[in-house]
Amino acid sequence: MSQHVKTNGSSGRTVADAVPGNWVDRIAPESWRPYLRLARADRPIGVWLLLWPCWWSLGLAGVSAGAGYPSLWYMLLFAIGSFVMRGAGCAWNDIIDRDYDSRVARTMSRPIPSGQISLLQAQVFMCLLAFIGLGVLLQFNQFAILLGIASLLPVAIYPFMKRFTYWPQLVLGFAFNWGALMGWAAEFGSLSLAPLLLYGGAVAWTVGYDTIYAHQDKEDDALLGLKSTALKFGEKTKPWLALFYVMTLAGILAAGYFAGAGLAFFLIMAAGAAHLTWQTVTLDVTDERNCLKRFRANRDFGAIVFAALVADMALRALG
Repeated sequence: MSQHVKTNGSSGRTVADAVPGNWVDRIAPESWRPYLRLARADRPIGVWLLLWPCWWSLGLAGVSAGAGYPSLWYMLLFAIGSFVMRGAGCAWNDIIDRDYDSRVARTMSRPIPSGQISLLQAQVFMCLLAFIGLGVLLQFNQFAILLGIASLLPVAIYPFMKRFTYWPQLVLGFAFNWGALMGWAAEFGSLSLAPLLLYGGAVAWTVGYDTIYAHQDKEDDALLGLKSTALKFGEKTKPWLALFYVMTLAGILAAGYFAGAGLAFFLIMAAGAAHLTWQTVTLDVTDERNCLKRFRANRDFGAIVFAALVADMALRALG
């Protein structure tokens, strides 16, 4: 189990599952820290996992359009949007789960259950982040704006799913990978088979990595009557993880194929396949540290996929 709330001198209370010595605890103004913790700014892995599908989609669109590199302006917009909307989503999740979080060692030190901020303050902060996200969304074309608004449905229902189904990770995948559609929509004002395949592969990716993450909470979840794929798969997690990671690779490779990607993309994606294989083979679902390390390693997988797309574009431009 993770440790309970810890004090850190005048800096206030840290969060048990945050990276030790993170920048929020070290250098952020003290009055900002509870809000930054609510937005998970002390754990940036979630921003990367939300951002990579956006950038993948931009890269895929660039491959299809024959561009030499993805739009740097859109990359910046998606980076800002991923940061604020991940924060808003985490705030929403913590608002809904506040009673459960107060009963779990790993989460009871989060800002709402620990009393660092009030429920009203959390709600106002969430709305502020959502408003900034809307400002980012309005920079895109009308189709992308409407598509982005549609993403609010899976985001809104996700926190409730673990009360009713063993597949909340699937709903998280629908919500967290909307960017796999958005990058293409921002470039072309429409969708086609390639981004849909990318989205499907990304959803499978999230089911895989969030199952790994959920193994940290499976004992508490079982006691509280909550459900997850970690509890459903149990000792058979590895073969299930292998299945979802094969689906991940199949979706991404098929997306690249239908977008017209060349040999460079497929060669670099071999490194992505090796990385997911490493996660699966070395996973120990009884070891929380092992699970957390492999969950966080998915930032590297995201980077490999993006590198494959950018390399393909760059080599075509040079050739």
